[in-house]
Amino acid sequence: MQIVNGWLVQAIRCPSPNYNLRPEGVYPRLLVVHNISLPPGKFGGEYIERFFQNRLNASEHPYFETIAELQVSAHLLIKRTGELIQFVSFDERAWHAGQSEYCGSENCNDFSIGIELEGTDSCAYTQIQYSQLAELTRALISAYPSMNADDITGHSDIAPGRKTDPGASFNWRYFLRLVKQES
Repeated sequence: MQIVNGWLVQAIRCPSPNYNLRPEGVYPRLLVVHNISLPPGKFGGEYIERFFQNRLNASEHPYFETIAELQVSAHLLIKRTGELIQFVSFDERAWHAGQSEYCGSENCNDFSIGIELEGTDSCAYTQIQYSQLAELTRALISAYPSMNADDITGHSDIAPGRKTDPGASFNWRYFLRLVKQES
C-alpha cells in the first residue's frame, strides 16, 4: 500500500467534514483499532459513510435517531469485503477517540490514527480485513517514523469503561503476527 500526502492511494476517498489540524509539532504515533456497524449488527450499505459525512438520515432506522447529530469520523474504514474507504487524511486529526488516554497522554485524537473495521465486538472479523489492516499498518509505520508496531491498541484500551471495541472477537495475536511476519 502507498500513502501520498496523507491519503492511501488504494482507498476510495470519502471526505468527512469532521476533522481538524493536529497540534503543532504532533505527529501520528499510535494506531487505534475500532469497529462499527450501522445499524448495529448489520453489514453492507453506505450508512457508515453517511454517518462520517454528517449525512445519516435519522428516519431510516430508530438507532440512527440517537446518533445522527454526532460529528465523528475515523481516518479509514475497512469493510468486511476488504474495501478501503478513507475519510480523513492521516496527516490530520480525525474525531474517533473521544475522551481518551494512552500511556499517560490524553486526547488520543491528537497523536493517533483511527481505523474502523466493519464489525461488532462479538462477530468474527474476515480474513481480508485482517490482511488489509496488517498491510495498512506496515504502510503507516513506513510513512510515519513516529509510529511502530508496539503502539497499536483498541478503542477499549484508551477509553476503558466507555468503549468496548474492537471487542473480544478481534484476534490481536493473529493480527500482530501478520504485521510482524510480513515486515
